[in-house]
Amino acid sequence: MTDLVKAIFRNRANRFIVEVELDGEIVKAHLPNTGRCKELLINGATVYLKPSDNPNRKTKYSLYFVENNGALVAMFSQEANKIVFDAIKRGKIKELSSYSILESEKSIGNSRIDIYLANEDSNNIVDETYIEVKSVTLIKDGVAQFPDAPTERGRKHLEELISLKKEGIRSVVFFLVEHPNGNSFRPNWENDPKFSETLNKAYDEGVEILVYKTENTLDSIELVEESLDFDLRK
Repeated sequence: MTDLVKAIFRNRANRFIVEVELDGEIVKAHLPNTGRCKELLINGATVYLKPSDNPNRKTKYSLYFVENNGALVAMFSQEANKIVFDAIKRGKIKELSSYSILESEKSIGNSRIDIYLANEDSNNIVDETYIEVKSVTLIKDGVAQFPDAPTERGRKHLEELISLKKEGIRSVVFFLVEHPNGNSFRPNWENDPKFSETLNKAYDEGVEILVYKTENTLDSIELVEESLDFDLRK
C-alpha cells in the first residue's frame, strides 16, 4: 500500500463520500465504511487515500486510514473479511485452526455468511463452522464497541447464527478491532440496545464470540495473534 496519498479530512458529504484537502484543493473521496465514525472523521484529521485506476469511478480515491489519538485506524471495513480469512489460512487464529476446507462466503437458505470452515471425513463433510465478521473502529477509554450506529442488518446476522447453532452447527461472530487503541470489547448498548440484547442472546445460545485486533502501518494491516477479552453487560 505504498501508493497511499496523505490528505486532510474536511467534511463528510454523505454516507459514502467525504471531502478532503489534497495539495491545497478540496477533493471528493469514497468512504468504504458505513458507520457514523464521528469520533474519527474530524475536520483537520490526517487521512490516507488509496488511488483507484478505474476510469469509470466517480471518485479517484478511497479513504483508507485515518489518524486518531496517535493510532492509524483502518477504515476499509469491507476488507475485514479478507483479513480474517487470510489469518485463518495462515493459522494465526488458534480457535479456528485445524480445518481443511476454507471458503469466503457461504450461502445457506436465504442467508450468506462471511466465512465457512469444515473438514472432510470419508467423503463426508464434518465440523461445519460459520463465521460472521464485524469491523470495529469505535473506541471509548480503550474499550472497542460495536456498532457505532444502529444496525438491523447486523442483528439479523446474529439471528442467523443462532438458528445455525440450534441445528448443532458451530457458529461464530468475529469482531475485528481495526483501531489499535482497543484493548477489550463490549457491545454498544447506548447506540443499539437491540443488537446488544441479541448478542447476549446469541452467546447464551452457544454462539461463540471472538475478538481480535489489528496492527496497522501504511504498508500493511496485520491481525495480532492474541484474542481480546469481552464484557457483554450494560
